[in-house]
Amino acid sequence: MDRASKEQLVAELKADLAEAKSLIVTASSGLDANTVVELRSKFRAENVTYRVVKNTLVKLALKGTDMEAVSELFSGPTALAYSTEDAVAPAKVIKEFAKENENKFEILGAYLDGSILDVAAVNALADMPTKDELRAQLLGLFQAVPSKFLSVLIAAPKDFLGVLKAKADKDEEGGAAAA
Repeated sequence: MDRASKEQLVAELKADLAEAKSLIVTASSGLDANTVVELRSKFRAENVTYRVVKNTLVKLALKGTDMEAVSELFSGPTALAYSTEDAVAPAKVIKEFAKENENKFEILGAYLDGSILDVAAVNALADMPTKDELRAQLLGLFQAVPSKFLSVLIAAPKDFLGVLKAKADKDEEGGAAAA
């Protein structure tokens, strides 16, 4: 790769990482081609970018940015995963994949909102709901409140009608017994 291509790659990577919600650094050794293709398809399904880039080029792209502190994680065979839409999505895919491929794939660390995250924090991030799951929960909450309110409003007249019906049934039974 010539110098101009490297400079273009660094500029492209710097622009991508500036928009990223989170960045996760992984180490993979011994993964076969089919497993990597499977991993990439899982990332694509979640709109996550997964790149294997030379460590020196990543460090150049991170230089002078908020993410520069994470550059110390780039040593040996590394890859990075990031998403411009959802900070949780890369962590979810990586946690699941790391669990399936324990000895060949590991999480080195991550960057999220100005903080460097260790492996435990990345796993905790993966357990958080995604943006779509949060939206669904919020929508359910918005629907539940009026529904419960309506149930409360309907309950009093319904119960009152039940009492009147029971009284009418009792009076009917009393009238039939007297006859």
